[in-house]
Amino acid sequence: MEIYLVFVDAIQNSNKFWSAKVEDNNLIVEWGRVGYKSQTKTHSLKSNQSAVLKYRNLAAEKMMKGYRRSQPQIDSNCDIYEIEKAIQLLDILRPCVAERNFNDIYINALNQYLKIVPTPLGMQIDPYRVYRTVADVDYQRELLNSLLATPTPQAAAVAVASAPESTVETVVSLKAISKNFWRHL
Repeated sequence: MEIYLVFVDAIQNSNKFWSAKVEDNNLIVEWGRVGYKSQTKTHSLKSNQSAVLKYRNLAAEKMMKGYRRSQPQIDSNCDIYEIEKAIQLLDILRPCVAERNFNDIYINALNQYLKIVPTPLGMQIDPYRVYRTVADVDYQRELLNSLLATPTPQAAAVAVASAPESTVETVVSLKAISKNFWRHL
């Protein structure tokens, strides 16, 4: 039993994750800012049933605070609906970036996108500079589209390649990547 949740509010500089898993009688909880060293706590409980109950209570608590289910990595095993939704959000972001029109539509789409695709954005998020150019948005879209086209589970985590020309495909945990991993400029 395992869950990975994210909470994103680019305007409020919030980009954090919380995860938990049950192993035997232990509940292992990990939390922190996306892309940074996390904290971990292990709760040793009397039984597996107690660990599962605590897991469910903590997860429900986080979700009531606005955390959303996500995944620590994006690969071709992810829910196709989630990948398609992320692409739709990039389609909303693209004209905003092209016109440098960072209105509420842009902010809402950015927050939703970052909930699906957890992305390390540094300690101080400037939501108006997350995507500097249309090429940044197109690159993200291209990577997500490659996940839909990949018949076997071997696609790259979103924005892991160091350049758009990169054809190497690998699955990479987003929790283990450097803060500026996704920039290809």
